[in-house]
Amino acid sequence: MAERSAADNPLDQLRLSLMQEVLPVGLAMFERARDGGPAKVAEAFTAGSQDPIADLREEGEPAARSVREQLDQVSPGLGNPVMPVTVSVEEPVDVTEVPADQSSADDERIQLLETLHRIEARLVLLRGHLQAVDPQTES
Repeated sequence: MAERSAADNPLDQLRLSLMQEVLPVGLAMFERARDGGPAKVAEAFTAGSQDPIADLREEGEPAARSVREQLDQVSPGLGNPVMPVTVSVEEPVDVTEVPADQSSADDERIQLLETLHRIEARLVLLRGHLQAVDPQTES
């Protein structure tokens, strides 16, 4: 199965750019406009900073973080990107169950039956827990 990242999808790239770059700058400019009008917004560009956009991004980041968290409450991954992860689980091998010198079909059948019995016992326990939580649960 091919994995896809945000770098593979242009729409994800656009959304990520908007959330990480544009949103903080826009919120900083909005806050400046609300506090001091257009003159306060222009001040960010005329104050002699080497990188006024970076300054605005830094200024607006706390508000942008809050907006992204609120978006994540609406739909996880909407505000902050969901990073794809690969998880693999290796089943533990109990060396006492499989003697090194015995690998016949009979031994494998016995092990399979033992495993199925353990699964069945765990299902019975699970059903008991579910019935304890919700007596309406059918067996």
